[in-house]
Amino acid sequence: MSLLSTLGTRRWLTATALAVAFAVAAGFLGAWQWSRHEDKVAARDRVEAHYTAEPRPLAQVVTGTDGRVSADQEWLRVEAEGRYLTEEQLLVRNRPHHGVYGYEVLVPLRLTGPDGGTGSPLTVLVDRGWVRNAADATTLPEVPPAPEGPVTVRGWLRPGEQDLGRQLPAGQLASVNPAAAEAATGLSLLDGYLVLEAEQPQQGGGAGAEAAPARPEPLQPPRTELGTHLAYAIQWWLTAPVGLVLVGVLARREHREATGAASSQPRPRRRRRIWDDEDE
Repeated sequence: MSLLSTLGTRRWLTATALAVAFAVAAGFLGAWQWSRHEDKVAARDRVEAHYTAEPRPLAQVVTGTDGRVSADQEWLRVEAEGRYLTEEQLLVRNRPHHGVYGYEVLVPLRLTGPDGGTGSPLTVLVDRGWVRNAADATTLPEVPPAPEGPVTVRGWLRPGEQDLGRQLPAGQLASVNPAAAEAATGLSLLDGYLVLEAEQPQQGGGAGAEAAPARPEPLQPPRTELGTHLAYAIQWWLTAPVGLVLVGVLARREHREATGAASSQPRPRRRRRIWDDEDE
């Protein structure tokens, strides 16, 4: 009986099929972890390329993108001039900051047009920062007001977050989703938002600037750790052939035991003949 014959039995065919299924699953899981690792690397590279770069005018960055912020533009450091629409302020609830939950404060910024007016259709949400929850869920926290009048804003561009589809009280959102903010305010907004770095009121709309106003607590910088996805991918790929190797080892052992048992059977004792004694 050959090893192939042993592997061809129903029991070992079933074991082989299970081992192949495990190898395929492990391969897919490794590829999934690898893709997550690549996403982390791409996100880190964007942060390192954009976060401390010289700020670019926001109107130039979004030109030709149909008002959409692409993934490649995430964390671009930009600058814009305009006026806050303070009456349209929104609060995004359940936002963590240093392990504490609170609100992020969104205020639409209408960019100043070429003629020095505010008729430009480009309006962008500015995330001014974080404030702690009030004493109870029915009370809104106190928020440092956005400056009135012309202001210069510098910050980082980000694509909008997914709409969580939750019904909340007026003036509140479940995520930083420009479409949900449009529905709440009636404004036409850029499909993305700005994380505030600094804001500077302008004196009388001119080039001079006043002291920086009070603002909510700045958000934490983006994290650039790659995590353990690469290690998990390698582990899954190294684990993939283990089942097949185990099937081969156990089947070979069974084959050797079977063939060894057959060869160790005692041979029939030869009948002793009378003339054998005479020959001795």
